[in-house]
Amino acid sequence: MTHMHKQIEEIQQVVDDVLSMAKRLGATQAEASMSKVQGIAVTSRLKDVETVEFTNDGGLGIAVYVGKHKGSASTADLSADALKLTVEKAIEIARYTSEDPFTGLAEAEFMAQHNPDLDLYHPQPLDTEHAIRQAILAETAALDADPRITNSDGGSYHANLGLKVYGNSHGVNLGYPSSRYSLSCVVIGEHQGDMQRDYSYTVARNAADLTDPVSIGQEAARNTLGRLNPRKVRTGRMPVLFHREVAPGLFGHFVSAISGGSLYRKSSFLLDHKGKQVMPDWLTIEERPHLKGALASSNFDNEGVVTRDMTIVEKGVLQDYLLTSYSARKLGMQTNGHAGGIHNWLVGHSGLSDPDMLAELGTGLLVTELMGQGVNVVTGDYSRGAAGFWVENGQIQYPVSEITVAGNLRDMLMNIRVIGAEQETRGSVHTGSVLIDNMHVAGD
Repeated sequence: MTHMHKQIEEIQQVVDDVLSMAKRLGATQAEASMSKVQGIAVTSRLKDVETVEFTNDGGLGIAVYVGKHKGSASTADLSADALKLTVEKAIEIARYTSEDPFTGLAEAEFMAQHNPDLDLYHPQPLDTEHAIRQAILAETAALDADPRITNSDGGSYHANLGLKVYGNSHGVNLGYPSSRYSLSCVVIGEHQGDMQRDYSYTVARNAADLTDPVSIGQEAARNTLGRLNPRKVRTGRMPVLFHREVAPGLFGHFVSAISGGSLYRKSSFLLDHKGKQVMPDWLTIEERPHLKGALASSNFDNEGVVTRDMTIVEKGVLQDYLLTSYSARKLGMQTNGHAGGIHNWLVGHSGLSDPDMLAELGTGLLVTELMGQGVNVVTGDYSRGAAGFWVENGQIQYPVSEITVAGNLRDMLMNIRVIGAEQETRGSVHTGSVLIDNMHVAGD
């Protein structure tokens, strides 16, 4: 048995003890979860080590229900006395909170019973020398790429080995280990008095799957050089191509709009849209929680509810909301395993390569960076600062910055013309670049 699996068993025992204690002290239901992470973070600056940090964090959180009253507390100290105190605190808080008819654990019949291996754990010793070498190699490749790269915000390498255990009074007590490695590089370029910065990064469950540091550095340099001496564009309506690095954000707003919390608060532009068309009829979005080795894979959500494959949007029609047990009860529905977010969304595409996508855009704006918080999920109003490239006849002409792209998410989602086949997979939404017709772009 590995060291990590032994740790998981020990923590499962702690979770068991805490749940029995809660019952003994008067809780009608209880749940406890614990995560623990050990990691190393290294940054280099101008080819020298800047910082080396080791982390060893962990904490146990417990929620107790006394009838329809909820109380929660947490502790980083796992001694018997500290655990007892934490449970007592949670119960005391429950006695003072007001009653909520919708509170409580998720229903027993939705609990995950099994916990198959999803290939999320690829341990490797937390080696400082290796980490420093990766960061410096990436940064050196960027700084040496071109004389116009004049400064750096650094290279950084992170390695985290973690575990998560969840248990509740329905008899669930499951745990699993996971690992995550990442490398990034940020550099500054200068030309004729203009300065720009850009970056590149790679992330994976398995360190062997990271893009090599030299490529990351070169890409950071290329991205930065591409932005030098930007212009503004004339204000007008035009097609906008959201590069695949920023496209997941568009679907992130959609996630907020179809999440139970926004719906029962009546603060979503997609209220009462289940079963209605929200995207073009060629577009389907699948959720696949059990993809091997993916960054958002999980057998169960934060309430122990089993995750399952779902079709979120089928041929443009919204099939389901994203529900936790609480939001489901508020809406008179059933939870579907979304406490804690989404699990690997696979957004459909049109089979087009990046050059094909530019040809499809024709003349318009390619957005590679978005800034600011100008999105209102209640009304769907969308207005954000942007930077990217002006495209004519399918060819990139010059970089642009200090512009605003605006529209309404309801129209934007319906006006998706095509989605690229080359996909961004470094997060929970896997999507290609997204071309949206008829957006308002404000420049000069």
